[in-house]
Amino acid sequence: MSRKQLILPLALLSLSLGGALAAPDTIYHGGAILTMAGTEPAYVEALAVEAGKITFAGTKAEALALKDDATRLIDLAGKALLPGFIDSHSHYYNSLQVANQCQLYAPPSGPGKDVPSIVAELKRYATKRQIPKGELIVGYGYDDTVMPDGRLLNRDDLDAAFPDNPVRIDHVSMHGGVLNSLALKKYGISAATKTPPGGIIVRKPGTEEPWGLIMETAFMPIFEQSEPMTPEQEIEWSKAGQKLYAAAGITTAQDGATHLGPLQAMKRASEAGANLIDVVVYPFITDLDKILAAIPVSEWGAYRNRFKIGGVKITIDGSPQGRTAFFTTPYLTGGPGGQADWKGEPTFPQLLVNQMVRKVYRMKVPLLLHCNGDAAIDSFLSAYEFARGDDVSEPWNVTTIHTQFMRQDHIPKYVKYGIRPSFYTLHTFYFADAHIANRGPEQAAYISPMRDAIDAGLRPSNHTDFVVAPLDQMMMLSSAVNRVSRAGKEVGPDQRITAYEGLKAMTEWAAEQYGEEKAKGTLAPGKLADLVILDRDPLAVDPAAIRDIRVLETIKEGRTIHSAP
Repeated sequence: MSRKQLILPLALLSLSLGGALAAPDTIYHGGAILTMAGTEPAYVEALAVEAGKITFAGTKAEALALKDDATRLIDLAGKALLPGFIDSHSHYYNSLQVANQCQLYAPPSGPGKDVPSIVAELKRYATKRQIPKGELIVGYGYDDTVMPDGRLLNRDDLDAAFPDNPVRIDHVSMHGGVLNSLALKKYGISAATKTPPGGIIVRKPGTEEPWGLIMETAFMPIFEQSEPMTPEQEIEWSKAGQKLYAAAGITTAQDGATHLGPLQAMKRASEAGANLIDVVVYPFITDLDKILAAIPVSEWGAYRNRFKIGGVKITIDGSPQGRTAFFTTPYLTGGPGGQADWKGEPTFPQLLVNQMVRKVYRMKVPLLLHCNGDAAIDSFLSAYEFARGDDVSEPWNVTTIHTQFMRQDHIPKYVKYGIRPSFYTLHTFYFADAHIANRGPEQAAYISPMRDAIDAGLRPSNHTDFVVAPLDQMMMLSSAVNRVSRAGKEVGPDQRITAYEGLKAMTEWAAEQYGEEKAKGTLAPGKLADLVILDRDPLAVDPAAIRDIRVLETIKEGRTIHSAP
């Protein structure tokens, strides 16, 4: 079916919101205006926007008939216009910190190819920032899976380079970090510190001295101790963080595991008018009671100053690339601390997971549940069934975050219970080689099985997990469509999806995840004018070229919040 053939039905559906339409502020025309409505790609010739909402989507002639002298006419000149991208899982609050941290992603996203490169980049960063002695230096993005010859970053490397500063290098999984001696002292970790259940403290060979790498529950107290911001920084850094999202075409962002202090900081910044985009936060289960005491559930679920509490987040395992995800079979490479016959560990025992999931269910709010390994997904499904019992007729908005090592036998239960998987296809590029080494080629090829999930009738979302992976929606789309690793290997080509399906997972299906499908996700009259303009139509380029498409402009409720040079 041609693009022209798809225009008329949409125009008929979108002619009126009831009565005469007001003259629009803006009319977009002259490009590939992809509505994202329906099971097949549908384009319109023109889109009209008035007072932050879409008022018309249809033919150019009908749109121009609505204009007056004040209407702006925007000729897209062949570029693509789509609904603004909806971030289905990231850690927004960390974006406030990223502008003040040393970026150490592995190539091609950053300079962290080996230990000397990491140390050199840290030194450049400290010199450029003129960081004084005694001040904490934080780096982000350390990926041990790409370190050549297994030579990993440790405390001694950081001590030698920075004898007078505490240094913390956060792991790319966001589930741990490498600390030097002064940082270990700052956070109260020593040879006498016991490793907590579900945690990892790597010890220097032959001793009980921590050697730098701290993971999972042992790292949580460190992660929660974010450096306080001044009121001015809360506003300034919020805007800076949101500009990172806007530059990626995102108009709704998520903070996917929120503790009380950061939640209060984000709420204050929102009340001060800092928000350029919508921000949805999910209190972490361990802070839930404290957050409920401060903000009762009656105040959740609705935007105030572009900020809302969307539900609760529970994490029940770690990361597969960090070898802390929970599996039914052992890792081929052992554990992160050299453990043999290592399957990973659950973050919490099953009885506690059951109680947590039931608590959220009884609150009648959405649940985000982090589960990576297949044993973690088994654990989640057991807890879900415990919480709900035999009657699952009443809808409950539940999304499993990452869901990477979903087995085929899990999918029918997701369909039966109406559970949404939010996948993480970027791992087919960034971490596939580590998964092949850790889990074997067959299991690694089935990570994030979007094809099977969609074919079964599920409507999954897809995410970057920023700051774990770079905030790049076109790279995310490319990974779902191509499934090719950093080294150029095909990773489960039978799980590839179409570019249109990939865009659905970033727009309409992501809006459904938030329960916001009436306001976002497609270009239709009455919905918010949350838009993104791309230099090319993702459906009209070679799949290998999708990752090179540029975001030219991002529009939130009719107002431009990002414009590329």
